[in-house]
Amino acid sequence: MENQNRVVVTGIGVVTSVGIGKESFWEGIVNGRSGVKRCTRVPENLQSSCKIAAEITDFDPSKYMDPKQVKRTDRFIQFAVAAAQMAVDDAKLDTKQEDPRRVGVVVGSAAGGFATIEDQLAQLHRRGPDRCSPFTVPMLIVNMAAGWVSILHNAKGPNTCSVTACATSANSVGDAMMIIQRGDADVMFAGGAEAPITPLCMAGFASARTLSTRNDAPEKASRPFDKDRDGFVMGEGAAILILESLDHATKRGAHIYAELVGYGMTGDAFDIVQPCGDGDGAARAMQEALKHAKLRPDQVDYINAHGTSTTLGDKAETAAIKRVFGAHAKNGLAVSSSKSMTGHLLGATGAVEAAVSVLAIENSILPPTINLDEPDPDCDLDYVPKVARKNAKVDVVLSNSFGFGGHNACLIFKKLS
Repeated sequence: MENQNRVVVTGIGVVTSVGIGKESFWEGIVNGRSGVKRCTRVPENLQSSCKIAAEITDFDPSKYMDPKQVKRTDRFIQFAVAAAQMAVDDAKLDTKQEDPRRVGVVVGSAAGGFATIEDQLAQLHRRGPDRCSPFTVPMLIVNMAAGWVSILHNAKGPNTCSVTACATSANSVGDAMMIIQRGDADVMFAGGAEAPITPLCMAGFASARTLSTRNDAPEKASRPFDKDRDGFVMGEGAAILILESLDHATKRGAHIYAELVGYGMTGDAFDIVQPCGDGDGAARAMQEALKHAKLRPDQVDYINAHGTSTTLGDKAETAAIKRVFGAHAKNGLAVSSSKSMTGHLLGATGAVEAAVSVLAIENSILPPTINLDEPDPDCDLDYVPKVARKNAKVDVVLSNSFGFGGHNACLIFKKLS
């Protein structure tokens, strides 16, 4: 479709352990601030071998919802509502002035309301079925973050929810882009939210041996591409981007951060947890995104890597990057993982990293990979170790997101021209 609408990013809302709000978040990322600490949301008697997490300790949902709404929503929904409000404010978008049928929502989550599930199951066993909350189901189901955002902003256009594990919110952003491209909406809320720091969720991931157990040094635990990495660190939060057609954004005089030009998604068809060792699925997703964007590999300046800090994942992603980018992978291409600071936000991570990608373009700064003390010999690219690079050329950014089940999603952002 040669005449499809161009799509731009005009608003950013972020809730993470590194910072709440675009300014605090970006300042933390640029300065290499770790959001990882000792876990307090899981009681000590229910903690697994992993006792650390990238918790948000200063979030007040009552700033974004009334008290009754707070009581009737799970934490992941509250994160989404907060991020959506911040994104609208940042975009200076008055939704009351918009045709509500032309405003849509794609907000996903991988786990949904785990805290609600655990709490209400305990109520069921302790006090019986009649004492479970009548709001149990609308608190826990994964699509309800999208539902609440739609209701609170009177968005009556396309309203859906992606659930693709750790690729969820990258799919959300990509799917929202395609909705605008084909002319079904002018404005989209796009992103994801996650609140997985609960006893059962943490125990499940720990039993699968995917979490770091560097409990004595939480801020050093998330160390993508480092030879001493031992697993990822669970994070929580949300990110929402406001996407608009270029025509719509231009007409209302919106500030444009970047253009969203590429989206690729593939399946590994390999294993429910492990990635393909040669990075095949990831490589094909990157290639599809480049094809969609009509860009050559050597035109990409920076990759915000999935970079989870797992032994197999980091190697596979590095192999995939080499496969796609060839000589450029070691000659001019920068790669870094913001999960070294934010931890892994599961279904919210793609949107958080999309925000990092857009802000990197906006500010001409390459975010660092902190804790990269000694790179794994199999991970031998330029990962922007420890310190951000300012005044860098950041015109085109690729953001990678790969999830359990073999889900791969890649986004490409470009400086508007």
